Amino acid sequence: MGAPLRRPPALRQGDVVALVAPASPFDTEEFDAGVAELATLGFHPEWHHDLFARRRYVAGAAATRAADFLRAWQDPHVAGLFGVRGGYGSAQIVASLDPGTIRATPKTFVGYSDLTTLLTWLVGHCGVVAFHGPTVAGRLGRGSAAYDRASLISALTVAAPMGELVLDGAETLIQGDATGRLLGGTLTQLAAAAGTPYGLAPWDDTILLLEDVGERPYRLDRLVQQVRDAGMLRRVRGVLLGTFPRCDEPGGTLTAREVLADLFAEFPGPVVFGARTGHVDGPALTLPLGVQARLVAGATPWLVVQEAAVA
Repeated sequence: MGAPLRRPPALRQGDVVALVAPASPFDTEEFDAGVAELATLGFHPEWHHDLFARRRYVAGAAATRAADFLRAWQDPHVAGLFGVRGGYGSAQIVASLDPGTIRATPKTFVGYSDLTTLLTWLVGHCGVVAFHGPTVAGRLGRGSAAYDRASLISALTVAAPMGELVLDGAETLIQGDATGRLLGGTLTQLAAAAGTPYGLAPWDDTILLLEDVGERPYRLDRLVQQVRDAGMLRRVRGVLLGTFPRCDEPGGTLTAREVLADLFAEFPGPVVFGARTGHVDGPALTLPLGVQARLVAGATPWLVVQEAAVA
């Protein structure tokens, strides 16, 4: 790939943002707290009554969730969309979404975890910048303890490159300096999409973000092996790994960091572990996917977002 992506219009104070639930159902108290936080940020959250549908482990029938997503995307009064929760279910709706419709009217979409499926589809198949950031129920509802407000506001509202992001607490596993399109998200979802029409489609030069939660070391090994065997690493120039909370072997006999360091020991480019985005204990950075970025892995690793994510 290499065609320029479409950037959504920057969000402004008072803009309507639609809340959508493409995956699992959610706790209503956490939802209410997240709605209040979005209002504090200056946005006007709205949602369709179908948002509260329930069907086993997903937030209503797949057709209903797809229709809600498209309804919000096509509504001219809606400036952006926020996912309410991850969990499971996004893969059930992508086949019902039309890339041409999405690309015709680019809008911000923010989410992570299971919503990685939609982020990847938006960037790789619709050609629209998307945002690896907080969901409504949970992170936004817990305020500054759970999400990084500065990076969210910068990514969504400022039509200029975010610039240098110091990766506090991160460490260099392999030194180097690489530039490419920032792509990726939660490892489980990226591996699950391998071999499907909706999998990750890297540019010739990619900085790949991989993060996850609650996967024991042998499972991380299996997931990375699947991603590698599917060819997803072939055009990757640098790897940005998350913190992988609750992924250590019980008893501390093997850590996620150790197994990931082994898995990427021969990677021919910079590798950084400990980026605080997605699943992380503490405030999570919002990162725009699809834009040009530079990963510098030295004594102090940092990421430079070189392109504006919004227009």
